[in-house]
Amino acid sequence: MNDLRISLVQGDTRWHDPAANRDYYGALVAPLAGATDLVVLPETFTSGFSNDAIDKAEGMEGPTVAWIREQARVLDAAVTGSVQLRTAEGVFNRLLWATPDGALAHYDKRHLFRYAGEHKRYAAGRERLGVELKGWRINPQVCYDLRFPVFCRNRYDVERPGQLDFDLQIFVANWPSPRAYAWKTLLRARAIENLCYVAAVNRVGRDGNDLSYDGDSAVIDFLGQPQVEAHGREQVLTTTLSAATLAAHRERFPAMLDADAFELR
Repeated sequence: MNDLRISLVQGDTRWHDPAANRDYYGALVAPLAGATDLVVLPETFTSGFSNDAIDKAEGMEGPTVAWIREQARVLDAAVTGSVQLRTAEGVFNRLLWATPDGALAHYDKRHLFRYAGEHKRYAAGRERLGVELKGWRINPQVCYDLRFPVFCRNRYDVERPGQLDFDLQIFVANWPSPRAYAWKTLLRARAIENLCYVAAVNRVGRDGNDLSYDGDSAVIDFLGQPQVEAHGREQVLTTTLSAATLAAHRERFPAMLDADAFELR
C-alpha cells in the first residue's frame, strides 16, 4: 500500500434541496483538486436525513450520480457519500463510490434507523462493500451501521488470503448532537477492534426536523487515537494515512490471529 490522503467534508446540508447541495458541496471540495486521494461527504448530502425526501429520490441516471462522477474526474480522487436513490426494488439510502476513471460502485445501507422510522419507507441493503484505492482495501458504511459490530467486523483470511478484510473503514452520517458521545465512542471501538483506520464524516447545523448536529468528523487510528478531528462548524480537513505504521501495528499486535470465525448473513 501507498500512503493515502483523505479529506473529510463536514458541511451544513441544505434541507430538501439537491441542486443547492450539489452547488454547496461542489464549492467546498473544489480546492481539493489534485491535493487528495479520497473525498468523503456526509450521509444524504443532497437532502439531509429525512423520510420525506423519499418523494424526490432520483434514479441512478439522475443528476446527483452524474455530479459525483464528475467530481471524481475533476478532483482526480475517489468521492463518496450517500443519497436517496430509487430503483425497481425501492428507495435506498445508497452510498456511492466514484473514482476518476469513471467507475461507480455502491453500498445500500443495511441497518435502517428504526428510531426515526427509516425502516418504514426505505429498502434495506444486504451486502457489505469492499473497494480498493492505492492498494488500500476500504469498507464504507452508513451512519446507524456503526452500532452493529458484527456487520462492521474486520475478518482475517476471509476476503483476502492471509490478510484482514480491510485497512480503512468509512462511516458517513447524519448523527444528531444528543447522541454525540455514542458516535465518538463507537468510532474508537471500531478502529481498535478492527485493527484499522476509521474515517467518519457527520454534518453540522440544524435540519428541517429541528435536530442539531455537532459534526465531530474524525480520522481515528488503530489505537483509537484521533489523527484529526472537526467540531461544530463547516470544515474540510485533509490528513494522510500511513500504510507502514498500520502494517507495523498489525505485526506487533496481531489480535486478528486470535479472532473467532463467523459468517455474515
